[in-house]
Amino acid sequence: MADINGLHHVGHVVRDLGQAMDRYRRLGFTVAAPAFPVLPRVAGGAAEPFGVANTHVYFPGDFIELVAVIDDPGDLPGEARPIPLRVPDDKLPGLTAAVRATAANITSFLQRFEGLHIVIADTPDLDGVAARLTAAGVGHGGVHAIQRPVETGAGTVMEPARYLEISGPGRPVGRVPEGRIGFAENAPVEANEDGRHADHPNGATGLVECLLCVADTALPEVEQRYGAYFGQARAGEVTRFDRAAVTVVPASALADLLPGERPPALPAFVAYTVSVRDVGGTERLLRDNDVPIARTGSGELFVPADAALGTAIIFRQDDHSNRAASSRH
Repeated sequence: MADINGLHHVGHVVRDLGQAMDRYRRLGFTVAAPAFPVLPRVAGGAAEPFGVANTHVYFPGDFIELVAVIDDPGDLPGEARPIPLRVPDDKLPGLTAAVRATAANITSFLQRFEGLHIVIADTPDLDGVAARLTAAGVGHGGVHAIQRPVETGAGTVMEPARYLEISGPGRPVGRVPEGRIGFAENAPVEANEDGRHADHPNGATGLVECLLCVADTALPEVEQRYGAYFGQARAGEVTRFDRAAVTVVPASALADLLPGERPPALPAFVAYTVSVRDVGGTERLLRDNDVPIARTGSGELFVPADAALGTAIIFRQDDHSNRAASSRH
């Protein structure tokens, strides 16, 4: 599909945001200060933390989101920043309902497993995507405009974003069996200007793909469904939706791709891949930090899900970095 530019972001749902930030830093990622919404539950009431808190690992063109439900505000990391949400009193019930729905979704994800549950594709034409999905009979919640917190050199600022969530038959808005799938229109490359974190000790340069594992018997249905979302697939041992950077693998083939890994549920996003400037340097950093590592079936470096809070993380040599290095010699 010409209206898809790869991954916009993936969302790693965690139980303890502080623990997750520490783990990602040990993996060599630069993690921005987290943010959490603050608003009164009722008109005239005191503002309080409510809903979910999140933070981001930024790359020049995409990002990883770490997200957790706010059960006890005292458990939030000390560096977390409140984001006051202000709306007219007559709009407050709608906003609090939306925040509660988001928290309920994240809670339901955690009840399945801690790990990757959110995959959002990048598009330059969200309205066109919405029209295309509607014409194909794909349920979705329509286009929404929001303000999302983004860490900058001057602190946390709110930036506009537009998104759309796909809805599965008989499921709540924005839910499909494997989690939350959708599209976003804002361009993360612009969000990395103005001093945002994009340099990582492990050399990570961007999101490459995510891996969805499904029951063998469900593979035809998922291929058809994802074809409606993301267009023509490239078939093989696995099914690759190249435009969206999503790969679908039957459960029987997962061990060949990621030896030692087992899906926590079916269907489930079991891994994502990041590109790195120097995979040898990434491996040295992980070993120095006592992070368990393994090899994919094709010999690539990955951190098992058990060591990365429920999602395997594959590190792939960035060919662009190789070409850039070669051009300097």
